[in-house]
Amino acid sequence: MDYLIGFGIAVVIALSGVGAGVITAPMLILFLHVPVEVAVSTALAYSAIVKLIVVPVQVARRQVNYRVLGVMLLGGLPGVVLGSVFFKHVAQHGPKAALYFALGLIIMFTSGWHLFRHFKPAAIARPMETKGKSIAAIMFPIGAEVGFSSSGAGALGTVALLSLTSLTAAQVVGTDLAFGLAIALVGTGVHLFGGHYAGALLLKMAIGGVVGGIVGSGAAPKIPNRKLRFALSLWLMVIGFQFCWQAAVK
Repeated sequence: MDYLIGFGIAVVIALSGVGAGVITAPMLILFLHVPVEVAVSTALAYSAIVKLIVVPVQVARRQVNYRVLGVMLLGGLPGVVLGSVFFKHVAQHGPKAALYFALGLIIMFTSGWHLFRHFKPAAIARPMETKGKSIAAIMFPIGAEVGFSSSGAGALGTVALLSLTSLTAAQVVGTDLAFGLAIALVGTGVHLFGGHYAGALLLKMAIGGVVGGIVGSGAAPKIPNRKLRFALSLWLMVIGFQFCWQAAVK
């Protein structure tokens, strides 16, 4: 079952482009009944592993703009450290209902953003120069979100890059993936000190994820990406609401 979960998540990511973090934690909690504090940390580590496979391809294709990436990390790295430390504090001292509620809200927000983008796709802006301070400021809360919930930065990070830089679409994807890898690795390191990991589960998911990524990438051209992303976003919205409801009745 663990291998299958990792395989299925990687296939969905490859087909829809929806990030690893926002899918993995709910799957672990709902299907494997992993405690929420363990699920979030394990999901963040799994996200880092998936990106370790994908990002080198982007680097080889020269689709990563390192100057913009550096500006993103100025805000994103402090954010993910703060978010991870706050998560560790809540997991150790706070009520578990608070984690369910926060995770549910973040999942609902992320899926809602994907639904918004479905009906109103973002236009590619072409400013004359990169707005570094604005990018760094925006990446701070995005990094904090990743550190606290493992939910990926893909949707908001992509929109920020499209709006505030003159990168091509391919460079936006590559740079945002590299950013996601960096903050996932740092967040994983902070979470590691909290001890909230399921090591054996993570290994099995990673093995399944490698196979799933290969299968999903091969099938992607044959699948209607937009419809799949819409259906997945609706499902995640329901899951987020369910988490908030569970928090309310705990």
